[in-house]
Amino acid sequence: MPEAELAQAPESSLVGSDGDVSDGVRIVTMGCRLNAYESEAMRRLAAEGGASNAVIVNTCAVTNEAVRQARQAIRRARRDNPGASVIVTGCAAQIDPQAFAAMPEVDVVLGNQEKMQAESWRALRPEGLTIETRVRVNDIQSARETAGHLIDGLDGRARAYVEVQNGCDHRCTFCIIPFGRGPSRSAPAGDVVAQVRRLTSNGVHEVVLSGVDLTSWGGDLPGRPPFSDLVRRILTLVPELSRLRLSSLDASEVDDDLVRLFAGEERLAPHLHLSLQAGDDLILKRMKRRHLTAQAEDLCARLREARPDIAFGADLIAGFPTETEEASQNTLRHVERCGLAFLHVFPFSARVGTPAARMPAVSGSVIKARAARLRAKGGEMLARHCLSRVGGTKDVLVEREGVGRLPDFTPVHFKGAMQTGLVRMHIDAAHDHYVSATPV
Repeated sequence: MPEAELAQAPESSLVGSDGDVSDGVRIVTMGCRLNAYESEAMRRLAAEGGASNAVIVNTCAVTNEAVRQARQAIRRARRDNPGASVIVTGCAAQIDPQAFAAMPEVDVVLGNQEKMQAESWRALRPEGLTIETRVRVNDIQSARETAGHLIDGLDGRARAYVEVQNGCDHRCTFCIIPFGRGPSRSAPAGDVVAQVRRLTSNGVHEVVLSGVDLTSWGGDLPGRPPFSDLVRRILTLVPELSRLRLSSLDASEVDDDLVRLFAGEERLAPHLHLSLQAGDDLILKRMKRRHLTAQAEDLCARLREARPDIAFGADLIAGFPTETEEASQNTLRHVERCGLAFLHVFPFSARVGTPAARMPAVSGSVIKARAARLRAKGGEMLARHCLSRVGGTKDVLVEREGVGRLPDFTPVHFKGAMQTGLVRMHIDAAHDHYVSATPV
């Protein structure tokens, strides 16, 4: 999987005055959080460009199932909105635009670069849709700037997401995403700091830095600054920011300076989602990952020593080609040794064009069983983690009525309505996948 954390389900949003698609643009978002953030920018671009009476499906390509669901969403969009234009974009559209253009339900296909360009949406006015402009997908490997530069997706007023990096220069053997996102490219630190300052001044309490391969930020900038430098600059130059959260990171690229920041800066949220993928060294090598299990376990131990209240999540693939029962058991033990509380488990899905698709496959029934076993382990670890939080008092970020998050990302349920923002709460009890709390 890419380093960008995967969303749990497709989401949709609407541009328009009354919720009627004929007066605006409905956006159906599938896949990773980065797609969700970019949909926020597309919503604004579409409104400013005057696009109307359209449904935009922002697709994901991370698995074959994701592509199948994208096609299903497109058919549903046409069925439910017979008079609207259907525009398809996102990674699946970038990788195989002609396949989507061939669908009778689709009017326009936009690439990942094009979807972030204002002129694309101006051209989607009814008079701008022509047969010659149905497919607008350029070579993503030629991209040299962050798509749309800095994209902030607001979740109410609780938190804001800032895309500081896009693309990926690595070629993990299972991953198709670099062909949908292009090479790694970074937003300048000064621009990021300015945006974080603007968001904070607008009342945002938590900012989340996001990207496809977040820790590669800076590799294409003058002087090649490390990602930890960006984190330090934000915390130093925006002292009014209440909390800075990092999205998914590559375990091989977390440097000592970032560990020191976790130790010394309370405003840096004690939570990391790591792109681990497996807990067996031979499988990691066949995946062409850049870390081994000992490195990941050592990183978690060092971070936990630096910040005892830190919590970890991880992406893990079940049933990668050649995975033996012993290798699968090693991954289960790795979950324990790293102390992973939040697991995203993916049954292996062979993507045509990737080296892993040509490796000896594990049977589908075994993949399914191993994924279920990993998910059960994840449930056990999360329940154990929630229990460990009972009795403490923390600042909870209220997301909506009755729901919030601890600094370590643990879900919190509470009674009573209150505005979004940081609220001091006592953790009263633990449940399987959340804690309950009372404001103090």
